[in-house]
Amino acid sequence: MSIDELDLRAIGPRIRMRLPLLTPLELRVVETVFGLRSFTERTALNQIATDAGVSEALVVKIAKKLGFSGFRDFRTAVAEYKRSPTAEMHEELSADDSSEAILQKVFRTSIQALEETLAIIDVAAFDRAADLVKNARNRDFYGVGGSAQIARDVAHKFLRIGIRSSVQDDSHMMLMSAALLGPDDVAIGFSHSGRTTAVIDAIQLARKSGARTIVVTNYNSSPLAEIADIVLCSTAQGSPLMGENAAARIAQLNILDALFVAVAQRDYTAAEVNLERTMAAVTSKRKDRS
Repeated sequence: MSIDELDLRAIGPRIRMRLPLLTPLELRVVETVFGLRSFTERTALNQIATDAGVSEALVVKIAKKLGFSGFRDFRTAVAEYKRSPTAEMHEELSADDSSEAILQKVFRTSIQALEETLAIIDVAAFDRAADLVKNARNRDFYGVGGSAQIARDVAHKFLRIGIRSSVQDDSHMMLMSAALLGPDDVAIGFSHSGRTTAVIDAIQLARKSGARTIVVTNYNSSPLAEIADIVLCSTAQGSPLMGENAAARIAQLNILDALFVAVAQRDYTAAEVNLERTMAAVTSKRKDRS
């Protein structure tokens, strides 16, 4: 990874996506770097090593493990990123925050997640995903917990334009459904961590059955991402109080909103007709203005 090759907004996300590859000790070194307010291009290697309580050789090894050519490349990239307006949006929440501060911090964290996700999204993969969803015979969506809610949201949007899909949030139902898929079908797995075993097992079986697979996750080096044909990656900075999931959910919903539009665009006339029909079907369920 070289700073010359990346949008500044993508540096933090690219590093965060590789954090699951690090050991607890290595992770502590990265946290030390990002915790230094005075971190610049002049910050010495031995300072980082001393502050983290590790050897200089380990700091260099971590830089390379994160995709950089060495410590200098890593230092320059992190320093540039920490100065960027997007990176400055994130502020930690605390128990003493006022309601105004809570609103500011939560909204700014979500905006940061959107900006950084847009910077790292693989447009070619996004286009391939839209083609698969549009042309599939069956579309299976797999997710548990909050990820299942994201799956339901996008399934609802697709139904509005005549694209039928099924959402499974039970591990047994996922496996049974995946076993019945074939080469003309697509399975989409939703998992923030990319480590949800129920979703991993279902995507593995769907692929074994011949279906094409797409995953939506926060980590492109996760076990789920490694077994998928297409990875659509979100990113969000963690917070002790909110965790990563809250902001990442906003980013994933936006990725899927864009996917919905891209699929509709592939046959806009049919999408428009179906949208009118589905809207007309529920009109009677809305209360008229008095």
